[in-house]
Amino acid sequence: MSNNSALREHLQGHMVVGDGAMATWLHQQGVPIGWCCEELNLSRPELIRDTHRQYYEAGARLIETNTFGANRDALARFEMADSVYRINWKAALLAREGVGPDAWVMGSMTALNARRIRHEVLPGHREIFVEQAEALLAGGVDGLILETFLDLEELLLALETLRPRTALPIIAQLACMEVGKTRDGRSITEAFRLLADAGADIVGLNCRLGPAELLRTLEETVVPPDMSLSVFPNAGRLGIMEGEFGYTSSPAYFGDQARSFHAQGVLIIGGCCGTTPDHIRAVSAALKDLTPLPRTNPEAPSAPEPMPQISLVSSLETGSITGKVKERPTVLVEFDPPRDLDIERYMIGAASLQDAGADAITMADNSLAQTRMSNLALGAIVKMRLGIDPLVHIACRDRNLIGQQSHLMGLHALGIRQILVITGDPARYGDLPGASSVFDVSSFDLIRMVKQLNAGISFSGQPLRERGRFVVGAAFNPHVVNLAGAFKRLEKKIEAGADFILTQPVYDREAIEMIAERTRHLPVPIFIGIMPLTSARNAQFLHNEVPGIRLTDAALLRMAKYPVPGPDARREGLDLARELVDAAREHFRGFYLMTPFSYYELTAELTRHIKDGGG
Repeated sequence: MSNNSALREHLQGHMVVGDGAMATWLHQQGVPIGWCCEELNLSRPELIRDTHRQYYEAGARLIETNTFGANRDALARFEMADSVYRINWKAALLAREGVGPDAWVMGSMTALNARRIRHEVLPGHREIFVEQAEALLAGGVDGLILETFLDLEELLLALETLRPRTALPIIAQLACMEVGKTRDGRSITEAFRLLADAGADIVGLNCRLGPAELLRTLEETVVPPDMSLSVFPNAGRLGIMEGEFGYTSSPAYFGDQARSFHAQGVLIIGGCCGTTPDHIRAVSAALKDLTPLPRTNPEAPSAPEPMPQISLVSSLETGSITGKVKERPTVLVEFDPPRDLDIERYMIGAASLQDAGADAITMADNSLAQTRMSNLALGAIVKMRLGIDPLVHIACRDRNLIGQQSHLMGLHALGIRQILVITGDPARYGDLPGASSVFDVSSFDLIRMVKQLNAGISFSGQPLRERGRFVVGAAFNPHVVNLAGAFKRLEKKIEAGADFILTQPVYDREAIEMIAERTRHLPVPIFIGIMPLTSARNAQFLHNEVPGIRLTDAALLRMAKYPVPGPDARREGLDLARELVDAAREHFRGFYLMTPFSYYELTAELTRHIKDGGG
């Protein structure tokens, strides 16, 4: 099926199922992390051939060669730069041998600088693209798929270089760092237009984000007329689950989302990192007997709602949260720092939470590895201007031990003494994937080291002239299979010196009662986590794609009445959160409220409900 126009013609009346991940699936089958997966085309051809066969038998009819990192630039890291032709040519043969005659084999190629922080165009880029493509074409691929390009300029360069060299179909796919935008801040609408002008047959999105965020991107993107669309999402966000890195989206959820992509006019639907043959089998089942739908582009976005006028004058009680919670209901509200340089709306939101009676505002440390304003700086501003007590998160991911101690010393000098120590989400799935994840120490180690500062001893063991006065919190995730192990980890954090515990959000009375019963003997206060839901989509996203969060069937069903975000959906989410608060107040004095999408009005209202005693 190597007819140049066969795929284009087929897409005019049929959906096509793509395959799933190669590297992460090979790792699940025993290939060590860090191994050059493309080299396996030569050393273990039967493994690669069988992987293609698994995806084909699961229903995939667009199969990618095992050549994602098989360019000279990437192979040089494994001292295999001279094997470009052999690896790519062999990969094309293996893919063809592993599938039936009704499948298209596409030569997989990616950016040459995917692991660099600065994405300048390097000398020799064109020649490196040509070298790999010529080997794939010689092996008999049915087209090329240029995927996981973070920089639009580099994808355009690759497309402009290869388009004159083949009449076969070329799929051009970007990887978004955030919904609706390229790495350099341009809209996906503009990117798709430029790719179409450069000669792409099919444009699309893959990797980095999960199904929900790619769907949101497509919903706000204008696609050029008559341009075919493809999507290959990750299986949700990469995170740490029960001590291991993993992806959260189940095959069933992936199949459900495939129908949503179909409704958006997408013609090719597959999977990227974390997906398996089971995910592709679910996609194939979901798309069975469906025919393509015409693409309906979105209308111009409506103007944002005006910000409410809120008084910035209020007061907060002094004293640490561990002292307050012994006497009365105590509310911590997580309100993440902004992702740009404007803090006006943040300050209004912080004042609103203060007026509602929040005892402290917690500020994440670049959660989900997405770059935000420094919580040290913002915490100092909030404390100085509003008198609000900040509680800042400190992740092990971004700073080595030198930076961590320096950061803590700065916080202490600013009078910010309440902190939450967390591991942190891996950097390579944030908005700067070329950044390193440091992880010099674990959260257990860092808790101990903060307490060492409290004893007047630096991380290096040298005495300090003044003792630290930090109150240290730790996180607890009750949404794991091995609950016994999770509670043992919790006890170890307390043994390491944690003064209080914040839980991930819970969504049912049974979970609240279980946590209360199993933490009753602990000597530190527990702040039960509650986060209002904002829509059915938000509920599905949290449940299926965000590590550490699980919703009950009842909560999902309740929010299912509101598929579109809006005031009614947020009102229902707030009602559910109030009910959870009422159930939790029977067991806990501490409440940890998380603000979704900066809707501080929701957590302010919930704070008032707690402070008013449910009246």
